[in-house]
Amino acid sequence: MCAEHSKQFKGVRDNRPIILLVAGFGDNGSMFDGLAETHLAITHRLLPTNLPGFGAQPLAGRTTLEALSQYVKNEAVKYEAEIVVAHSVASIIASLAASRVDCPLTTIVSLEGNITAADAYFSGTAADYSDPVEFRDAFLRRLDEMAKSAPIIRRYRDEVSKANPMALWQLGIDARKFSTDHVPGEVLQRAANVTYLYNPDNCPEGTVRWLEENKMNQIILENATHWPSVDQPEVLANKIAEALKEF
Repeated sequence: MCAEHSKQFKGVRDNRPIILLVAGFGDNGSMFDGLAETHLAITHRLLPTNLPGFGAQPLAGRTTLEALSQYVKNEAVKYEAEIVVAHSVASIIASLAASRVDCPLTTIVSLEGNITAADAYFSGTAADYSDPVEFRDAFLRRLDEMAKSAPIIRRYRDEVSKANPMALWQLGIDARKFSTDHVPGEVLQRAANVTYLYNPDNCPEGTVRWLEENKMNQIILENATHWPSVDQPEVLANKIAEALKEF
């Protein structure tokens, strides 16, 4: 851009709607890199958000869903964001954030977010371990085995290896407790305008049944893995745009 045009646009406010992008258990904002090359990045400002312990500085206290929801609320306030795309366990975090007083978030696009206790199939296993490093190492070994038949898990495994072991362990324990004490899908429904994006083949039977029995805007992601922002970013961008037209 020439100097004259640079002066012309200096200080011009970017009025595109902002979308916070929050990754699931053990992952970070890099999960959404593929969306930056789609039409969604033209119509919206996409802000991948690294959570404390997962790409951002760990919290001083315990890493819980409530603590992370305060962090997400603060990010939403900072950027005046009304929309969040939340993956997996981050769907709970987003719903708790949207429920906080003075949080500007009004719309949640839940990307295969936790709906029932069965959805904590990764995070919930942390409660079976008494040591954070022991859990992290066992989880990585499990992902190594899964990656042999599902190569997309290799990227996820590599990002989990960068997570803070204590934050990973504490969040996993809290996710299981929350899903025992609450029905995450009900909390999500009450929090904001919600659209649930999913491939039924990726979801536990109980979650699919819950979605069939409860009223929630739903969009099917055919043939998608649990990480559609990685393997099908264009398709996901189309589905997010479709979801946002509902509100």
